[in-house]
Amino acid sequence: MVIAKAWALKRHFDGFPKTSDFDLKKIELPNLKDGELLLESVFLSVDPYMRPYSRRDMKEGDIMIGTQVARVVESKNPAFTVGAFVVAGRGWRTHFISDGKDLQLLPSNWPESLPKSLALGTVGMPGLTAYFGLLEVCKMKPGETVLVNAAAGAVGSVVGQLAKIGGCKVVGCAGSDDKVAYLKKIGFDEAFNYNTVKSLDEALRKASPDGYDCFFDNVGGEFASVAINQMRKYGRIAVCGAISQYNDSVPQKGPYVQLPMIFKELQMEGFLVTRWNNRREEGLQALLKWVMEGKMKYHEQVTEGFENMPMAFIGMLKGENLGKAVVKV
Repeated sequence: MVIAKAWALKRHFDGFPKTSDFDLKKIELPNLKDGELLLESVFLSVDPYMRPYSRRDMKEGDIMIGTQVARVVESKNPAFTVGAFVVAGRGWRTHFISDGKDLQLLPSNWPESLPKSLALGTVGMPGLTAYFGLLEVCKMKPGETVLVNAAAGAVGSVVGQLAKIGGCKVVGCAGSDDKVAYLKKIGFDEAFNYNTVKSLDEALRKASPDGYDCFFDNVGGEFASVAINQMRKYGRIAVCGAISQYNDSVPQKGPYVQLPMIFKELQMEGFLVTRWNNRREEGLQALLKWVMEGKMKYHEQVTEGFENMPMAFIGMLKGENLGKAVVKV
């Protein structure tokens, strides 16, 4: 008999999430039926999207949404052998039973030397978000200038490196001097700390006096309002996230984007990575290849212990992570 531990949403977040908003449950799992398999989570992901999605898709008492890298412990399904590693979207739980339909095996050419947690980051959903957002929404071209905010995060750090691989100039901004140093280390042309600059407008102008062709926006809010005025003619803006607004109890009142969009003939498009599910394999193989060739660097913020999931999630929303935030069970 396997007893799974799982984190449930005790009450909907009001403003910034608190540890008291979560509840640790124990769930007794039944014996396997034919076609089923038992899995144990090895790494779990904490991501910004969980904050707005919890309000939209969850009710109080539900297990927190999320993705894990899990190992097959017992199998009555011929498609999955014991010891195989998969990516699953089964939320914050230590063990679960599956019929295999909702599981994705790690790529067969995954090297032993590479942490399997990368399947939740650079070679996973955040990496794919950067890949398709930059190539399909921003449609970056060699020689252009790309701006990305939250640039030291799971998505932003991949965006910047992909833009460099694609022959672009890259400007990134992040929330601490350590993060800025990391951006320079992984090849960003310009990087600044938005918490210490006197004027965001001046910092963006100094980093690229000629403006920006592509803007990959993970933050929204004031940053986006300032950046849109520094776009070049026919610039493209990929709206990926709005982390500056996720924890607001009262919606921010923003300036209006129509005038710069009209005069500069800009394109601004929101997107979800699931649009390209049919091209998932293409994206993963490209990202895996760049990681293996050393062209794509990665950094993970690993929190040890399933009991620390809420703390890791809250820390990530506060920007305490460098690179991808994951929890090791």
